[in-house]
Amino acid sequence: QVQLVESGGGLVQAGGSLRLSCAASGRIRSFGTMGWYRQSPGKQRELVAMFAPNGDTRYADAVKGRFTISRDSAMSRVYLQMNDLKPEDTALYYCNAKLSTINYWGQGTQVTVSS
Repeated sequence: QVQLVESGGGLVQAGGSLRLSCAASGRIRSFGTMGWYRQSPGKQRELVAMFAPNGDTRYADAVKGRFTISRDSAMSRVYLQMNDLKPEDTALYYCNAKLSTINYWGQGTQVTVSS
C-alpha cells in the first residue's frame, strides 16, 4: 500500500515562492521514480520535476532555474521549492511515485499565482 500526501500549496503573488511537500508511506524504498506533476484546467497533466531511478533530477523546461526538487535521506519526503513564480505556474500539483509499472498519485495541492 502506497500513500502520497501533498501539502504547501496556496495563493502567492507573481515573483513569490512556495515550497511543496509530499509525504510518502508504503514501499518507498522500491520506488522507481518520484516527483511532481501539475495540471491546469483544460490542459493535460505534465511533468514538473522528478528523481530518476539513479537519483538524477529532471525538470520541465518551463521551470528550470526556478524550481528545485529535493528529498530527505529516508526518501520518505519529497519537496518542490518554487521560486520566481509566474501566473502560468497556476495549477493543481500532484506528487507521483512509480512502483514497477504502477503510478501512484497524491490528492493534489493547489498553487495559484496572481499577477
